[in-house]
Amino acid sequence: MQIGDILDRSAIALRVSATDKRQILAHVAEIAARNFGLDASLVLDALTERENAGSTGIGHGVAAPHARVEGLDRIHGVFLRVDQPLEFDAIDDQPVDLIFALLAPPEAGTEHLRALARVSRMLRSADLREHLRQARSQDALYALLVQEATPSAA
Repeated sequence: MQIGDILDRSAIALRVSATDKRQILAHVAEIAARNFGLDASLVLDALTERENAGSTGIGHGVAAPHARVEGLDRIHGVFLRVDQPLEFDAIDDQPVDLIFALLAPPEAGTEHLRALARVSRMLRSADLREHLRQARSQDALYALLVQEATPSAA
């Protein structure tokens, strides 16, 4: 699986303003509703329920909220870059400014976990995180995410 298989350019937002985790999750839900034909309140409820089980802040200013959502036929990603880093209860207690959310159909099973692992591995790269923070357009963010996600020969 490549990031380009789950992330559309239209599901990327930069210069997002938010003051707390709930507002970030609401932005993700709104983008998901607009792009994937979902009910924003159902998406927000699913993301919030998952977040209440434990923070998805994975460290180094990155969060990977995820949830299973009725109405999807495949996994979809939403990427946000927040203007001002905000508290997300991350494992390293650092504020978050890069959010890569994953939404999966309820029956996705291990595919959902593989996508989450892929995103987490990709965003461990300090160079990629810095480039994502410096990118000036939606297209630049998309190119960075897709380029970094190209698997190497194994």
